[in-house]
Amino acid sequence: MAGRADSYGVSAKYYDAAYAKLAEKQVLVDLAFYVELAKKSRGPVLEIGCGTGRVLLPIARAGIRIEGVDNSRPMLAVLRKHLGGESREVRARVKLDAGDMRDLRLGRKFPLVIIPFRPMQHMYTLKDQLAALKTAAAHLAKGGSLAFDVFYPKFEMIPAGIGEEILELEWHLDLDPSRIVRRYFRKESYDKIAQTFSATFLYRTYYGGKLVKEETEPLKMSYYTYPQMRAFFAMAGLEVAEEYGSFKKAPLDNDATDMVFVLRKSKA
Repeated sequence: MAGRADSYGVSAKYYDAAYAKLAEKQVLVDLAFYVELAKKSRGPVLEIGCGTGRVLLPIARAGIRIEGVDNSRPMLAVLRKHLGGESREVRARVKLDAGDMRDLRLGRKFPLVIIPFRPMQHMYTLKDQLAALKTAAAHLAKGGSLAFDVFYPKFEMIPAGIGEEILELEWHLDLDPSRIVRRYFRKESYDKIAQTFSATFLYRTYYGGKLVKEETEPLKMSYYTYPQMRAFFAMAGLEVAEEYGSFKKAPLDNDATDMVFVLRKSKA
């Protein structure tokens, strides 16, 4: 959600195929958690950072009205294409907006606001991080919930492997099975003070075993400590209703892989 409106122009083309592979490998396991929350809320739901609709579409198919916002027009273009293949009933449940999570104000309230799969980690300054949480809080109906996740940082891994290329995923192109796309990840730098790291995704297409195309997309992410998160919640007028260390609702402790929060407006 941070950056220009044309951001993720390369990744948008490959996003669905890449993250379908992660779901197959049981690396990406958040979908059931967010769909369950959406059903309990009965909607409508606001998803901030909806991307190509990986979470939004299953919620709409479950019979829940949902409004999706993203600042990446390439991502929204892919989502609109997906919507064209859905039933009339699903399309009728979906509304899409282009907007930035730091200053978005739709003038509507929702019983559930979700920010799934770490858009909060694309906020790089304290000002922007707090602004994003205040945006979410501004869209909560009375008694409503905000749910989002960030990864639990492995501090020993953050400075490791600078400059190394890692093959993460590969898949065949649907329209041309003879072509294979491989996604590589290369960490470029890290900033211990700002709590960010920068990297590059490299998408390489092979035909007959030969490299025929390479495309790159920069990536920058912030990371958080638990006390830092709690301080942000207090400043944004939010309090914790539920917190987990995984999407299977494991405790948030030393074995946690993620920090998953369900928040509500503070009674204070």
